[in-house]
Amino acid sequence: MKSEWKTYTVQELIDLGMLEAPMDGNHGNLHPKVSDYVLEGIPFIMANDLVNGKIDYKKCAHITEAQARQLKKGFAHPGDVLLTHKATIGRTALVGNEYDTIVLTPQITYYRVKKGISNRYLKAYFDSKEFQELLSNWAGSGSTRAYLGITAQRKLPILLPSIDIQNKIASYCESIDGKITVNSMINDNLEQQAAALFSSLYNRSNTEVRYTDLIQILGGGTPKTGETAYWNGNIAFFTPKDVGAPYTFITEKTITEEGLSHCNSRLYPVNTVFVTARGTVGKVGLSGVPMAMNQSCYALVGKETHQLLVYFYTLKAVDRLKHKASGAVFDAITTRDFDSEQIMKLSDDDAKAFLCVAEPMFQEILNNSIENLRLSTLRDFLLPKLMSGEIDVSSVQI
Repeated sequence: MKSEWKTYTVQELIDLGMLEAPMDGNHGNLHPKVSDYVLEGIPFIMANDLVNGKIDYKKCAHITEAQARQLKKGFAHPGDVLLTHKATIGRTALVGNEYDTIVLTPQITYYRVKKGISNRYLKAYFDSKEFQELLSNWAGSGSTRAYLGITAQRKLPILLPSIDIQNKIASYCESIDGKITVNSMINDNLEQQAAALFSSLYNRSNTEVRYTDLIQILGGGTPKTGETAYWNGNIAFFTPKDVGAPYTFITEKTITEEGLSHCNSRLYPVNTVFVTARGTVGKVGLSGVPMAMNQSCYALVGKETHQLLVYFYTLKAVDRLKHKASGAVFDAITTRDFDSEQIMKLSDDDAKAFLCVAEPMFQEILNNSIENLRLSTLRDFLLPKLMSGEIDVSSVQI
């Protein structure tokens, strides 16, 4: 029954003994430094280690047990719900049983339930669109200093139904998220296979050419930000924040047809290759829908080269540019950088053989990505209705 639902603040849940006081990682001199990292030890989890609702233990840093014992706080345990609250706002994860203890940076808060709250539900609640928007507003998201500290987090509202309904809502979210995870794992595997095949063919090539002999570099632009008629339309507007893995479908900003006609960007079709040239430099992705682009990126289009080959040639070129910048700040890519970059051109037979294998792989990646977008849209549409009691959770088929 909807009447059974009640909204508490985090502080009220602490006072009721339902939740331990949330805690983040160590600040100041106790904060582990890069020089402290070791290959194996206690996982040291940063905000960017929370990926798609899980902790990425493969890429995270580690510290020694001896150093961990010197820390005063920030120890998360299996079952804790993690929430990022500084700079990178709103990422979540449920700590699994892989380790008895992990150590958090000050960017992450752990929430530890005691009674009357399902940790699985709490994560689903943190993932809900309404909570994410509230958290973003309170933290001043969009600013490089976006932050919501431990004290301010105690004022956050938590909507709680009965424990039975909490578990049903959590199961609904986990069912959808599980399908999304499987699709993402398939996509990662397919892209790795395609990359391995391309590298084997690339490394045996004897034909060196200029990157720009094969690929055209096109620019973008931004409509006047103060002109409301140019913004919030139906056209995706790609910026460095929007790089996908590998496809981008939804962008943070959108523009109107009028906005498109008043900026220096064309409408780029599906499978256009984008590379970020400023800000977050050297990220490479593909457009999943037609979209325009700002001036901090380049659009890369094959002159007589298939777009999948453009994608993998660009990954090789950017990797070489990063190696050349070793020891220096890699803060921008210019057209001159690409014009002077040499790549190995696949023979016609090898290019045909690669595309014969890679094209259906990337079509499946695209299809899986579209399905993930549909699933996440469905979850985000139904979740607030389930949490408000507008839809009876028992009527939802999982």
